[in-house]
Amino acid sequence: MPAPPPLPPARRHALIDRMRRVRLPGLGQSILVPLLAVITALLVGAVIILVSGGNPVRAYEGLYEGSIGCPGALSGDAGIQVTRLVCASSVTDTLITATPFVIAGLAVAFAFKGGLFNIGVEGQLLAGSLATVLVGYKLDGLPAALHITLALAAGIAAGAVYGAIPGLLKAYTGAHEVIVTIMLNYVAGTMTSYLLSGVMKDPRSGAVARTPYIDTAARLPDVWPGPEMLHLGAVFAVLTAIGLWWVLQRTTIGYEVRTVGANPHAARYAGMSVARTVALTMAVAGGLAGMAGAIEVTGVNYYHTPGFSVGYGFDSIAIALLGRAHPVGVIPAALLFGALRGGSSRMQFLTQIPVDIIQVIQALVLLFVAAPAIVRWLYRVRQRPHTVIEERPEPAASV
Repeated sequence: MPAPPPLPPARRHALIDRMRRVRLPGLGQSILVPLLAVITALLVGAVIILVSGGNPVRAYEGLYEGSIGCPGALSGDAGIQVTRLVCASSVTDTLITATPFVIAGLAVAFAFKGGLFNIGVEGQLLAGSLATVLVGYKLDGLPAALHITLALAAGIAAGAVYGAIPGLLKAYTGAHEVIVTIMLNYVAGTMTSYLLSGVMKDPRSGAVARTPYIDTAARLPDVWPGPEMLHLGAVFAVLTAIGLWWVLQRTTIGYEVRTVGANPHAARYAGMSVARTVALTMAVAGGLAGMAGAIEVTGVNYYHTPGFSVGYGFDSIAIALLGRAHPVGVIPAALLFGALRGGSSRMQFLTQIPVDIIQVIQALVLLFVAAPAIVRWLYRVRQRPHTVIEERPEPAASV
């Protein structure tokens, strides 16, 4: 059998170039690009650590040990006794830190699905936490199940009301939700400071103003007994993400939210109420943010203080982008940010570099996720072409 004729040089080079490029189906590429963005951010962060005089290998070793590993296990440090309890504590710290990130990220992701940019998660979270604290210490003597339910419901309701304000202004006056939510963040912060220095201040708080502790019956129970203390809010966060995915994909309301987000003119032509959907979307997003604040109060802090939120509302934007605004995709993105924050102390202990380097890495992750064209160019990942269906006129009926 004769051998096939050789390919022309131009054809051969084009085929080699196509083989070098990564072509994946839609789901694989949607996972690959954020993953490469995280890897690129870690590599650039390693260069920054090296330039600043630190050891990148030692720094990331500490980041791993402080987030999901055992302190001293990788380096064989004999001065640190590695036990199962210490390892479990690192993992649970990461999960506890990631819990509000998951729910706050869902607040941004759900607004994205409706074509809205919810910058007001920080203010909505503060409103929800204040309402939860108020119910937590004002109502005493209630059964634990009822008290926890009322405290969480108060936080969700307060966040939903605070989120509905920019939604209604957007729907009926055309005010841009980004500007309104940013201004409402300042309003929430100032109102929090006023309340904590006045009617909600605990007289025993001392120099740092805080509210009274919530009642013991209003605190979330632990998932399992022991010193690890992983509260039930982590389970609520996962169930909320799955439930939100079901709502978006399997219900009429979710379909309307996605349709209005994709094309409000087509949604209005189909008979959907765009104004009602916009207001509802922002109210649900605000309720999710309020839930994040409520779980943080009932599961971790048990009170409210001016330093209550350590940037949950603003980091949630990066988490939603990293998760591609998918409710389930938000979970691993939040776990990443929880691991970065949970392992920062151990990293600083091993290398003596500032903890602020973690914020630099988070900013780099956001940068590369927001600019996927850079990631595709660096790793030669070809963007999946969109399928175009050409409409052809039907043949005229014969007379």
